[in-house]
Order: sequence, then C-alpha cells, then structure tokens
Amino acid sequence: MNFFLADVQTAFGAFVAFYLADLGWSKGQVGLALTVGTLAGVISQIPGGALADALRWKRALAAIGIGMICVSALILALMPSFALVFFAEILHGLTAGIVTPAIAAISLGLVGRRAMSLRTGRNYRFDAAGNALTAGLMGLAGQYFAKSAIFLGSAALCIPALIALSRIRADEIDYARARNAGTGKQAKSYHRIFDLGKNRNLYIFAACVFLFQFADASLLPIVGQNLAQSKTEYASLLMAGLIVVPQIVVALLSPWVGYYSEKWGRKPLLLLGFGLEITRTLLFAFSASLPILLIAQLLGGISAAAVTVLTILVITDLTTGTGRFNLVRGSVGTLIAIAASISTTATGFIFQELGHWEGFLILAAASAIATALLWAAMPETMPAKYLD
Repeated sequence: MNFFLADVQTAFGAFVAFYLADLGWSKGQVGLALTVGTLAGVISQIPGGALADALRWKRALAAIGIGMICVSALILALMPSFALVFFAEILHGLTAGIVTPAIAAISLGLVGRRAMSLRTGRNYRFDAAGNALTAGLMGLAGQYFAKSAIFLGSAALCIPALIALSRIRADEIDYARARNAGTGKQAKSYHRIFDLGKNRNLYIFAACVFLFQFADASLLPIVGQNLAQSKTEYASLLMAGLIVVPQIVVALLSPWVGYYSEKWGRKPLLLLGFGLEITRTLLFAFSASLPILLIAQLLGGISAAAVTVLTILVITDLTTGTGRFNLVRGSVGTLIAIAASISTTATGFIFQELGHWEGFLILAAASAIATALLWAAMPETMPAKYLD
C-alpha cells in the first residue's frame, strides 16, 4: 500500500510547481497555490489524528483519503483553471489529516512499539521506491506526451493503491496498540490533552521539526520553477531526476535508519539528518549545474531518510501509554504543514524580491538553528524497555 500510495502522491509537490510554472503562473502565484494546499493540511491534521485514535476503521480512513487525491489529480489534469487549481490543492491538502495518520495507526496496530522502528523503515522504503519509479515515468510522460499526463497517471494509480489497502486484514490491527495506549486495564484509557501539554520534550522536538521543514519545503519547488522558466531542453526529465535521486537514497537507507535507531538511539541520526540539510541548501545557493544539484539531492535523500523515519519513532517514544499517538502525530504534522505553508509563500516572495543567493542563505540559517536546538535541548527518547 505504501508503494502505490507514493505513486499516487508523486504528481503533487514539486511537479505541481513545475506544471503551474509551465502554464505561465508567476512564482508568487505558484507559492500561493501551494500555500492554500498546505493550509488545508494544517486544518485537517489535528482532527484527523483525533479521528484516527477514536475510530477502529483505519482502512476506511485511508480509502477515503485516496479517493480525494484521485479527484484532485483529475481536476489538475483536465480543468486547470485558476479557481479549480486552488480547489484541487485544498482537496489534496485535506488528505494529509486522513491518509497519513491512518498509515501510522495501521503500522503501530499491526506490529506494536517494539517493532515500530523496523516497520517504519520499511514503510518509507516502499514509499520512496514508489516515488522514485513514478517520478521517472511521469517525467517521461510530461516530456513526450503532455504535462497533464502526470496527473492522469496519478489518478489511475489510485486503483492499485486501493487494491493493496483491501489486502490488509482488519482483524490484525490492534485498536489499543494503534493509538499507543497502555496495557491491561490502561488499554482503553486516554491521557488528558492537558497532561500531554506538560511534556516539555514534545515542544522542543516540535520546534526543531518546524524549523527544519521551513528550510526544506521550498527547496525543490524553487529549483523546479527555475528549471521550467529557463526553458531548458528536457526540463521535465531533469526535474524527474532531481525527484528520483533522493527517493532512491531514502528507499535504500530508511530500513537502515530504523534498525540502527535501536542500536545508537534516535538523537545521533536526527542530528545527521538536520546537519546535512544545511550543506544541501548551500549547494543550491552557489551552483545551478546539474552535477551539483544531483549531489545536493543525494544529501537530501540521506537527510529525509533520517528525519522522516525518526519523527514517527520519537513521537511513538514520547506518547507511549497515552493512547494519543495519532493526535500528537497530527499536532506535529500541523506544525510541519504550517512551516511548509509559510515557507512556500515567504520564499516565493523572498526569492522574487531579494534574489537567488539571499533566499537560499535564509533557508540555510533556519536549518542551522534547528540543528543547534536539537543538539542543545533535545534528550534521547529511545526507551530502555518497551511496554509490549
């Protein structure tokens, strides 16, 4: 399911920026459209997480989200008017509060806390493999057929995603484990939200992830817009290559990250992921040559493998026994979506008004602050002993 869902999602993000820029949209307009989608994601994350904790029908939540993604892809492909593009972005953004917590809840409900590290690594391996394969195919479709073929392909791939989802057995998803509840009599209880608010480490981690996402969210869309507006030959294929390279790295490294997070702890690998983002941003700032862009994306793949896997694991660690895993994951997801929306809007105008170097240097500074905060204030979260 992770593989095919990644196939479906690949058309969005950087490809949307590339597609709209090719249609003649300005950087400011593209940034605003992406912001509308991410703001919809902000609205959906917390209620979506609470819903995933409360409902037993995790597969149904995922199926609804996939259907919404399909509709938004068809709108972008067939009716890319100004108003409908914004509607499609809103519809797609809302799925962040449905599909993402459903996948996390299904994973935790199937394997429990002890095996969540390996399960999360495998999830992101298949997710990245789907992204890499489909980005290449969509790049070919955009280059040799039509840019709209990218989104038609995304809509068609919803079918195998739903078939794979139907093969997960509902009776194997433990309801208490899926929300990270306690054991025994505590399995049916929830911690009060007020009590969760006293967890200092949650605030520190959320701040680190917020700054990281602010720096990361705009990098590839900005590069994609530059490629589209330069009218470089084979621009679609180049854009696909920049998407594929980090996804291959994530596919290779994600299970490794999950495995070694149990041996070395979460914090050392998180610091590596955060630190590499600084170097990647500086490479984008000082060179636009294809080899440098590919090296930057290789570093981005290593960083993404560490941060995406470990974000789920740190949240699992910090919510053990609370029964509020999906709500907290949704809250952190809300901050990530806010950071992404601010980033895509702000950087669109920052790059337009201040220039290329200044824009990337501001993003590099945000990455550096996030890394310093993580190093100085965030403790190791890996438990000495798992409850299950």
